[in-house]
Amino acid sequence: MNTELLTKTPEKVVEDLRKIVGQDWATCDPDLTKGYLYDETEPLLRPKANPACVVVRPGTPKEISEIVKYANRVLLPITVRGGATNVVAGAIPTQPSIILSMERLNQVVEMDEKDLMITLEAGATLTQLLETLKHQGRLFFPVHPGDEGAQIGGMVAENAGGTRAVKHGIMRNHVKALEVVLPTGEIVTLGGKLLKNNMGLDLLNLMIGSEGTLGIITKVTLRLYAKSKYSGTLLVSFDNYDDATNAVPDILQEGITPLAVEYMDRIISVKAAEQLKTTWPCQKGSVDLMFIVEEPTEDLLYSNSEQIVAICEKHHAVDSIIADTDKEQRRLLEIRSNAYGPYKERLADIMDAAVPPSALPKFFDEVNALSKKYNREVVSLGHIGDGNIHNFILGENGKLPENYEQLKEDIYKVAVKYGGTVTAEHGTGKTRKKHMPLQLPKREIELLYGIKKLFDPNAILSPGNIFD
Repeated sequence: MNTELLTKTPEKVVEDLRKIVGQDWATCDPDLTKGYLYDETEPLLRPKANPACVVVRPGTPKEISEIVKYANRVLLPITVRGGATNVVAGAIPTQPSIILSMERLNQVVEMDEKDLMITLEAGATLTQLLETLKHQGRLFFPVHPGDEGAQIGGMVAENAGGTRAVKHGIMRNHVKALEVVLPTGEIVTLGGKLLKNNMGLDLLNLMIGSEGTLGIITKVTLRLYAKSKYSGTLLVSFDNYDDATNAVPDILQEGITPLAVEYMDRIISVKAAEQLKTTWPCQKGSVDLMFIVEEPTEDLLYSNSEQIVAICEKHHAVDSIIADTDKEQRRLLEIRSNAYGPYKERLADIMDAAVPPSALPKFFDEVNALSKKYNREVVSLGHIGDGNIHNFILGENGKLPENYEQLKEDIYKVAVKYGGTVTAEHGTGKTRKKHMPLQLPKREIELLYGIKKLFDPNAILSPGNIFD
């Protein structure tokens, strides 16, 4: 890479980029670029950003194409930046780079009610998508990673998940078409407004989850769904995680698929509520399951809710609470959404390993044993219906704990042992890639590197993400 261009003559790079995007949309002024250097990766974990970067904010796919062609000519790396809600350092430039911000490509292109599809530019946010659907009134989009400032293109590039995956899956399940600028500058459209498409190899799905390494997503077409009319939230408490985790498969086997099934250590719920100056309603037990149930009829909502509680009671539930008013449902969801808040200043890492749901009791057993072995507090919450658990590893006096790396690797090994994954929804990024060999065999990793080389022969796109 010819990074000397950025360390010695950044003004020349800015001048060249301004010829593509206009005078106002490229800069190397440190006061303006510093806000583009970091994402939401935990401060104790994130790598140091290289400040020798220029920021360019294109307004069209054609401008992005010209920027990419320029970067190939002069051999400069490009870090693609969406809403910067990433937590594995995906948007942090660790070498002198062109930071390509997608913020200006922020329009809702088409709302296609007949085909139940919506097309948005990649820089449009989840907030914009939800507001559009709120105005339309009858349709909804299920994926919600927790931060509505996330940009749609970034959600695709990260293959975002969230609480609703147990019923509706992850981002990959809903993307029908992408417009992409390839690393060599060509603009291509992958997929279409189709429910079936079997022509050739599936490059569309290859691009989903590629974290900015195989192309720059500029436009996204998503499938929409009819909105359920009735919803309710249940809290069911247990004395231990073993009973809680064993209840969930029995519920799913009955044909009841809640919108979300969340697991929370009680200590997290109580602290999250206190920070919001409210109270967690459950007193008995030490862990809670939160079920969000949505159904087309009120009778079905109540019937399924009663069945959920009955099954939980067979698994020794000690308490249950039904929140049937909108106000109480919102309060519980706000507390759940604030689970990160009380720990923010102490967090070393929010892990996101996943295992098959049936393996969760054994996974919890071994994680708790590791917590004791390393004398390190680990608290847990997560999307128990799909086996995705977030283990919080806490820092020590503003630093990573001395045994952090070994504890983290041991937790990953436990997940992989039970047929799981190192990362279920946060992505590989720069912080998880060194653990890839724990999960993937050597030949599979070689194939991944071969695909990267084919798409991006000069290795200019998002260097450090997934690949060395």
